[in-house]
Amino acid sequence: MILLDADVILDVALDRAPWADDSAALLRLLEAGPQGCFVAWHTLSNLYYLLRPVRGGSDARAFLGALIAFATVVPTDTDDFRFAVDLPLPDLEDAMQAAAARACGARWIATRNVQDFTRSPVPARSPGELLAELT
Repeated sequence: MILLDADVILDVALDRAPWADDSAALLRLLEAGPQGCFVAWHTLSNLYYLLRPVRGGSDARAFLGALIAFATVVPTDTDDFRFAVDLPLPDLEDAMQAAAARACGARWIATRNVQDFTRSPVPARSPGELLAELT
């Protein structure tokens, strides 16, 4: 099981080179395969906020709707946020991703900012690394 960090999804949604190809391939693999994938609740609102000015509100909503057709939203609660606040990660949003990954039992966090998760309880891998691992 894999938790998708926002940057991986944004790379696909905004076709950001050079990362979009590996990220899109990973999403296609996760959509088609038996591996589970997750997205944190807060990621969806952040994505909408970032996508709406570029793609428009209805297209941003449609993109997120297509994402959650195969990605499960992680159920988290106050204790998960407390866990995130106490993690030794400099960025709170990254800590929230790590806490969400822990909450859903993810094996990895898919991100292109692997170095930001070196102290995460759930290891991070780039989309390319995960593609090599899963195929």
